[in-house]
Amino acid sequence: MKRTAKASTGIEALDDLLHGGLQRERLYLIDGNPGSGKTTLALQFLLEGARIGERCVYVTLSETQQELTDAAASHNWSLNGIDIVELAPGESELEGNGALTMLQPADVELSETMQKILQAIETRNPARVVFDSLSEMRLLAQSSLRYRRQILALKQFFVGRECTVVMLDDRTAEGPDMQLHSIAHGVIALYVNAPVYGIARRQLQILKYRGSDFATGFHDFSIRHGGLVVFPRLVAAEHSADFSRALIKSGVTALDTLLGGGMERGTSTLLMGPPGSGKSTVALQYAVAAIARGDHAAAFIFDETKTAMLTRCQGLGLPIREGTGPREMAIRQVDPVEISPGEFAAEVRRAVENDSARVVIIDSLNGYLNAMFQDNFLAAQLHELLSYLSNKGVTTLMVLAQSGMLGANMQTPIDASYLADSVIALRYFEHRGAVKKAISVIKKRTGGHEDAIRQIWFDAQGVHLSEPLLQLRGVLTGVPQETGYPSSVQTSLG
Repeated sequence: MKRTAKASTGIEALDDLLHGGLQRERLYLIDGNPGSGKTTLALQFLLEGARIGERCVYVTLSETQQELTDAAASHNWSLNGIDIVELAPGESELEGNGALTMLQPADVELSETMQKILQAIETRNPARVVFDSLSEMRLLAQSSLRYRRQILALKQFFVGRECTVVMLDDRTAEGPDMQLHSIAHGVIALYVNAPVYGIARRQLQILKYRGSDFATGFHDFSIRHGGLVVFPRLVAAEHSADFSRALIKSGVTALDTLLGGGMERGTSTLLMGPPGSGKSTVALQYAVAAIARGDHAAAFIFDETKTAMLTRCQGLGLPIREGTGPREMAIRQVDPVEISPGEFAAEVRRAVENDSARVVIIDSLNGYLNAMFQDNFLAAQLHELLSYLSNKGVTTLMVLAQSGMLGANMQTPIDASYLADSVIALRYFEHRGAVKKAISVIKKRTGGHEDAIRQIWFDAQGVHLSEPLLQLRGVLTGVPQETGYPSSVQTSLG
């Protein structure tokens, strides 16, 4: 197979971040704390080389061949195409029986270890090499000067050998090892954070890549069966599509009137209000109308189960056909403690780019907030996601639950109103001994909207809105005062 200009890492998304992969015949550093995924990434790099017929060598000073084989087997990988040079002590050496055939870094000189490494490379003449790990070499060197000289000598040894070298370091040195960073042609850092509850959150960052552009910043990734899965940071400016800014109808005339005729394609709408006020149902009304027109819709639900949502829709007369094609809606139940923001953005992108979703529901932002282990970046990530969806011509409906039930002193966990193009507020209010619901449009960037407040209710026939509540004052306070009733309003209020 013909060699490409860059060596693939075996991880498609990481290759995209590196703009094609690793430049060949260079030395790279992958550093991260123990358990961050260094060995898994290194094995994927070698397996990709073996797949295209390249000679690959894994030099291990910290793990045995059996440990590497077991790690590969957990991903259903075979290491048959990879030569493993094991420099860790075997069982016979630990028992003190027989001659010394493998080197133990703690007991021998660094020069002897280096000599065995170089001999193995000269014998096999590989195209890809992984060294795992440099912490043992650092211990043998005993001084930073000697350690740096050995790494420089190793780097010089590979000049002209047509070999791409990846070194692993577990950050056992006190503080970042800038010596390694300066010597390496490129540096990829892996990070793992363990929250109080939920899965460990993993991120990678390309700190350096000489002679090539790359995607900066932090990118989420996870370790799954089959290796590392990388979720590149979403950059909305890199994605766009031509679309007509037509009005999207809900199928409920009074609701569309409230919104000045409907929602524009490519805009985002925030539905906010107390729990149970009908936010999710209004969002689903637009999704059902979209699939009835032949579009595809996608709903990402954080706060209720798929079964509960489908049961509720059936009771409201909102027919939903599940699927990923036209006239169908994909429902993805999201566990906020089991997903990172990067993975969530990748799920949304997959629905838009692979399944051609034209309407996306995020229910709710409260659940999305729980998926963030750094809450101060929620607004920035949400802004990028909404910009991406807008560039793709997708109509986005976001649900945000507020604390409190009655009155104007409603509180939200995050102020996302400035991010959305339109804001719809739902409230409870007391009237004639009953608790009713009201709906109003607070903001619409893309056109005019009705300033009135309407009552909203739901039954087996769907969503219903009253005429504007012109003769009630103080509806949003929860306890309005009557100023007289026109017959149309009195009929709708009952």
